[in-house]
Amino acid sequence: MDHYLEQPIKFLPGVGPRRSEMLGKSLEIRSFRDLLFYFPYKYLDRTRFYQIRDIPTDAAYIQLRGKITRIEKIGTSSHERLVADFTDETGTVLLVFFKGIRYLQQTLHLQTEYILLGKPGIFNGKINFVHPELEEVSHAETSIASSLQAMYNTSEKMKEGFLNSKAILKLQTTLWRGMPGRIPETLSDSLVKRLRLMSLHDALFNIHFPQSIEYLHKAEYRIKLEELLFTQLDILHQKKNRETKTKGFLFKKVGNIFNTFYQNRLPFELTNAQKKVIREIRQDTGTGHQMNRLLQGDVGSGKTLVALMSMLIALDNGYQACLMCPTEILAQQHYQTLRNFLGDMDVQVELLTGNTPKSKRKTMMERLRNGSLQILTGTHALIEEPVQFANLGLAVIDEQHRFGVAQRAGLWNKNVTPPHVLVMTATPIPRTLAMTLYGDLDVSVIDELPAGRKAIQTVHYYDSQRLKMHGFVRRQIKEGRQVYMVFPLIDESDKVEYKDLTMGFNHVMDVFPPPEYSISVLHGQMKPEEKEREMKRFVQGQTQILLATTVIEVGVDVPNATVMVIENAERFGLSQLHQLRGRVGRGSDQSYCILMTPYKISEDGRKRIQALLATSDGFEISETDLKLRGPGELEGTRQSGQAFDLKLANLAKDGILLQYARNLAEEILSEDPELSSPENKPLRKELIRNHYTTEHWGMIS
Repeated sequence: MDHYLEQPIKFLPGVGPRRSEMLGKSLEIRSFRDLLFYFPYKYLDRTRFYQIRDIPTDAAYIQLRGKITRIEKIGTSSHERLVADFTDETGTVLLVFFKGIRYLQQTLHLQTEYILLGKPGIFNGKINFVHPELEEVSHAETSIASSLQAMYNTSEKMKEGFLNSKAILKLQTTLWRGMPGRIPETLSDSLVKRLRLMSLHDALFNIHFPQSIEYLHKAEYRIKLEELLFTQLDILHQKKNRETKTKGFLFKKVGNIFNTFYQNRLPFELTNAQKKVIREIRQDTGTGHQMNRLLQGDVGSGKTLVALMSMLIALDNGYQACLMCPTEILAQQHYQTLRNFLGDMDVQVELLTGNTPKSKRKTMMERLRNGSLQILTGTHALIEEPVQFANLGLAVIDEQHRFGVAQRAGLWNKNVTPPHVLVMTATPIPRTLAMTLYGDLDVSVIDELPAGRKAIQTVHYYDSQRLKMHGFVRRQIKEGRQVYMVFPLIDESDKVEYKDLTMGFNHVMDVFPPPEYSISVLHGQMKPEEKEREMKRFVQGQTQILLATTVIEVGVDVPNATVMVIENAERFGLSQLHQLRGRVGRGSDQSYCILMTPYKISEDGRKRIQALLATSDGFEISETDLKLRGPGELEGTRQSGQAFDLKLANLAKDGILLQYARNLAEEILSEDPELSSPENKPLRKELIRNHYTTEHWGMIS
């Protein structure tokens, strides 16, 4: 059976080289197995037919039965289209085709009865169907009998090549009819029996050709549970391996450097949450096994201070530490923060980026190799070949999801024994997502803000209240404060009507004219040195307003900036809005976030605005965002090199099933840690084929 499923898709009857290239590029279907696991996104009840007089114009897809009574090609050669009248005993609708006109003229016949499947629309007051699927009643394939027809997502390019949903279903029919036997189980027989699961063969068959609603639900449950179980087996095995097999540096003591800092340099009293995290890190690094800990904390919660104190413990034990950041701006900022925290303490800290001069870099490398340079902050330049530490004991990675797997793994090679790793993120991760994305890491959470920080006041203004917003901004600038104004686009787009940075800049210049006001501009298409210059001007207080796209979303820290204006806020994701809001409120002054939107916005847009107004709790916001947008679209959660590919399970909706799968995985691994028993052979085989190599089962992330 494996041989059958691993065959290249071009060998499936009805595919061939051209279609196989299209399937590979558009849908990543390159083998029979890929097609088998390309699941429908919805199902159509093929037993239900509408009459033309009863067509609901807001329906997604409907079926009609009738005859074509007119076919006509109209328009110029460059803009020609084919139109046809489709009639039943209750009325007539218009069919419109822009592609494949010559083929349709040859294959469509007048007064022949057809089954039509399509999405109704209205043009000039009349119901029409653009590019509906048509099938002669006399040719209607029962294929593999099922009253529920699977509907598959395809691209526009595929539809032009006549590879629409119906064509995919036809290929599934061919695939199943050629199946030489039953698809082998991927779970143990005892597990299938104990959990009363549908067999894998029957589950996959009923996903594509549901024999009833009840069978479809059982099939979906089986596939979802299996997907989630395998992700959890993978993650928990990695975690167990690390905890028991990966040796780590033993940090035996908290010594003079840490204590001097704690007694003389601590800028404010640690929150209980910070103290708890430091205890957890201290415990991890004192076991002799390698630490891999995820530190989650909302913007401004004091993660950097915790990271510094952890690095000082490494220094006390004779090791070096590093802090790797995704951008130069963030690296510089962290470097400055560390220097400010340490003050006149005799701790050697340096910054390494792509712009570090050669002469300084050479000296820095020598000091790093002889151990006199104790803490190195920088961008991915830290993992380049010339950077060699004398004894790297702790690596702190900020905003880890912005690094590729290869970049993060580069830090491992900086010492014979891998350093302890502390991953920090200000992007709150929902519980179900954390269990999947970071399930192999131990998780710490800082859920308190330092004393003296005031909650950011968030308000929603419509475009008609723009003058009110301008007046408020002027008053804040007059009091010596600075302002962010964020836009969703750089250049105007004819497809959308929201504000762009260019137009915004011109408008802001009119409202806040120089020399009374000075403005910086920052966006993703600028050269790195231009970005640095503009950002520096704002950080140093030379400009009062920073006009920007979302490049300022992470890491920029300007305590004097107290106002964040977000144009077309309804166009941003919820977690992204929360991150942007977190750019203000970094000092002791009251800060504000103003969400600007047109009066007419989508229902989802309105829900996001309401959620942001209702709470400043990043974790609550991330849970809402997960429900609204789904896991695949969440900001910063799609990790480069991640093995898990959930085709049916949905982390936003299947949280209870995920927890059940995790408990199941823990139970299986506690009894058989390497899945080496004959009973668990199918599990091991599937995990090796899908997730990891036979030599080892992966390291962090």
